[in-house]
Amino acid sequence: MKKYHLLLLSLLSGLLIGLGWPERGFPGLLFIGFIPLLYIEDYIFQNRKKFIKFSFLFYSLPAFIVWNGLTTWWIFNSTGYGAILAIVLNALFMSIVVNLFHYTRKQLPGTAAGYACLVFYWMAFEFLHLNWDLNWPWLNLGNGFASWYKWVQWYEYTGTFGGTLWILLVNIFGFTLLKRYLYRSSQFAVPSSQFAVPSSGSPVTSHNSPIFLVSCWVLFLIVPIFISYIIYWNYTEDPHPVNVVIVQPNFDPYSEQYVIPPPQVVGKIMELSKPLIDSTTNFLVAPESAIQEEMWENSLGSFRSISLLKDISYKYPHLNILVGGSTYYAFRKGETIPPSARKFKDADDYYNRYNAAILLNSRDSLQLYHKSKLTPGVEIMPTFMGIPFLEKYAIDLGGIVGTLGSDRVRKVYSTVGTVPASTVICYESIFGEFFSRFVKNGAQVMFIITNDGWWGDTPGHWQHYAFASLRAIETRRSIGRSANTGISAFIDQRGDPHQETKYWEPAAIKGTINANSKLTFYVRNGDWLARVATVCGGIMLLTGIVLRFARKRKLMK
Repeated sequence: MKKYHLLLLSLLSGLLIGLGWPERGFPGLLFIGFIPLLYIEDYIFQNRKKFIKFSFLFYSLPAFIVWNGLTTWWIFNSTGYGAILAIVLNALFMSIVVNLFHYTRKQLPGTAAGYACLVFYWMAFEFLHLNWDLNWPWLNLGNGFASWYKWVQWYEYTGTFGGTLWILLVNIFGFTLLKRYLYRSSQFAVPSSQFAVPSSGSPVTSHNSPIFLVSCWVLFLIVPIFISYIIYWNYTEDPHPVNVVIVQPNFDPYSEQYVIPPPQVVGKIMELSKPLIDSTTNFLVAPESAIQEEMWENSLGSFRSISLLKDISYKYPHLNILVGGSTYYAFRKGETIPPSARKFKDADDYYNRYNAAILLNSRDSLQLYHKSKLTPGVEIMPTFMGIPFLEKYAIDLGGIVGTLGSDRVRKVYSTVGTVPASTVICYESIFGEFFSRFVKNGAQVMFIITNDGWWGDTPGHWQHYAFASLRAIETRRSIGRSANTGISAFIDQRGDPHQETKYWEPAAIKGTINANSKLTFYVRNGDWLARVATVCGGIMLLTGIVLRFARKRKLMK
């Protein structure tokens, strides 16, 4: 086989995975998307003398660049520099992970142990991608079923890592079958002790027969889907109605949202929602960053936007108004100054900036939640020893720019006339365990407020919207989603969307969603699969390193 054939196979792998991704892809392709990449790895493994040390890193990189490019090219609509960085850097991370698997496989005895490393390392990488400053879990494999959420109703037990595990195992099993029965050329020869081929006289019912093994592969593929549909058909929501009005004001984030006077913004929200609000309405929800008044939390009630919304809440004593806004907090003498704090230009004092969600009602208090999973490159910059050394390179998308303050507690709002509720802000809705902590803390309904207008009418806002169905399944919580522009909707506890709004059209929708106080296995245990995989991967890597040094020492002697 010529080396350019390996490059073509790498491109094919990236194409298959990319075409399997939401929102219009068919996720069945994800189950074969890694097979060309596994072929490349095994070919290099079997012909090591023909390749330099990091060959697999270079042959795998095109696959991941294609996958990342096909699925996240829409980032260019908001920032070209950020798009290139996200695509190339994430592809490089993925290539390093599979190259680490290739390295460890050479050290460990047995084929099964080697491929187990791929599963463990990849899941550990996805787990890391949820929990560091450069977090970008958009392409975690389990998210690939977001548009086909009826296949993965068992996410209430595993979260998206169950989907990642399923995809990787089906690919490895499929490649093993392909290698065993279709590729027997001298280029791809393998030791007979590893993959013994049955004699022509073997019965078709033998555990070594092609029919038996292919049947096992098909069952491994379809049984989880069958189980998921059983869960879906048998899941019923307990009636506990919560009446919600959701607003989609549709301000252009590039030319309108940050310059329109706050009273006009509130006026637009009320113009859209007022025909739908009555004495039975429990929540009025407006999107992320809707209020762009320079509001200081030290005296939040004094600002015009808040006063206008408060006046509305007094007219409807059982109404809870949830709205996104940009806020500031000036630290008082003696308070701990966090790394995200900024210094006043004309005083020796510090303040924080926040992407906030404000809940107000007929009670006197205002309740705040500060976005805590911040968007890399826009709302948070990587730090070294707590020093934000890249702060000046933050991408300006309007509003507050640079590293923001955040909350350590997953806050549950105290409401009037209805159940406890929580909201996540924009990017936070793709973090499964993070989302589930609000539910674990007592939220019985969830809201997502977002501003998806940055990406234009591209797959970006559709993918983001589709991920909400996975959060509903994991937590079995009804979700109200308010986007500044497309797509706002209600999502029930099975992940089914209702009353979807159109992109780039002002809208308001009214619906009844059911509250739920029960906790799923996933809510109670979080990303347990990822933690197990991370520990096992660490053990495998350490074992591989020890064996390598042991062999070197033996050769030296």
